[in-house]
Amino acid sequence: MQHRSTLIIFLACLLGVACHAQTYSILIKGGTVIDPKNNINQVMDVGILDGKIKKVAKDIDPKEARQVVDAKGMYVTPGLIDIHGHVFFGTEPNHYLSNGLVALPPDGFTFRVGVTTIVDAGGAGWDSFSEFKNNVIFNSKTRVLSFLNIVGQGMRGGAWEQDTADMDPNLAAGVAIKNRNDVVGFKVAHFMGKDWKPVDNAVKAGKLANMPVMIDFGGNTPPLPLEELFMKHLRPGDIYTHAYTLLEGNVRETIVDEATQKVKPFAIEARKKGIVFDVGYGGASFNYSQAIPAMKAGFHPTTISTDLHTGSMNGSMKDMLSIMSKFYNMGMDLPAVIRASTWEPAKVIHREQLGHISEGAIADVAVFSMRKGNFGFYDKTGYKVEGKEKLECELTVMGGKIVYDLNGITQPIYLTK
Repeated sequence: MQHRSTLIIFLACLLGVACHAQTYSILIKGGTVIDPKNNINQVMDVGILDGKIKKVAKDIDPKEARQVVDAKGMYVTPGLIDIHGHVFFGTEPNHYLSNGLVALPPDGFTFRVGVTTIVDAGGAGWDSFSEFKNNVIFNSKTRVLSFLNIVGQGMRGGAWEQDTADMDPNLAAGVAIKNRNDVVGFKVAHFMGKDWKPVDNAVKAGKLANMPVMIDFGGNTPPLPLEELFMKHLRPGDIYTHAYTLLEGNVRETIVDEATQKVKPFAIEARKKGIVFDVGYGGASFNYSQAIPAMKAGFHPTTISTDLHTGSMNGSMKDMLSIMSKFYNMGMDLPAVIRASTWEPAKVIHREQLGHISEGAIADVAVFSMRKGNFGFYDKTGYKVEGKEKLECELTVMGGKIVYDLNGITQPIYLTK
């Protein structure tokens, strides 16, 4: 009897060792891997263990994995990085995008579209950042980063964002340096005056902290000239967001001449200088009349981003994949679209450990299908481009854990222990 008990215990130990000796926690099998950093665009398997990419290879045995994702016919990419969102949500009715009701809780709007990293673009300023960090950054599964508003109160709207006395580069830089893990740069937005002080103070903070600046520029009539912004005030690596917008009222200069449909020469020179052109789609910040001629001229966005908030998501913007699908249907090839949504934003915000599927990298991975059908992609004016293909997120992995699975393509879907 004792011999039989010993044998049972021995066999149980062997089975336990076998279970725990599996090489991968997750194996994504049979999908077309698009990894722009590593110039991969082919069918590959991706093995994940301990939150990292362990192996990328042609054929990995599914018996070596605890969970296997059937990605055949799908695209496997790095987790998307949205560098312009508004996720400093709260309950204050007069706080707009800074602890207010218009911003959104990130986890409900990221994983379902393959986004694993989102950067709040100026919701928090140097005076309100600690509240943002404690309430949102610490309590989100999504990786949440911040472009710190040069305005201390952040993006509260109205008079708060016009107060140049609250735009302190030294205090902003101090908070950014103290919170380098969370802050990636500085933001200027919604300033309506004919004054370069907001831009110059943000750039000064950027120099002190060695971080880029994101500019949501324009509000004065006539508008301050973009050429002067690009060539005299911004540095290589600084970001011009809402790149394809046409605002009513002559308050912001465009990068495409609406009369000639040509990209203005200074925009081309600014790109050569190293200025980053970000989509920042938003509720009112994208026009096909700017984007289509720019795309025809090869003036593609450096980075694709949403400007996510309650207004934009319920307007023509929708989400990250809707914007990516729009640029794909305008003629930008899929690897370029993925690059502008993964590796390029990672470099822009100086987070090069993200945005790729290198062996040893953080296992942030998205799996997409390309839906076939008749789709309408419209802008804020109602102009519509029809397309036959549209990206849809099938699965999202964040830090080596499955956080979203649309159709149960994982086997087993849930682990018992």
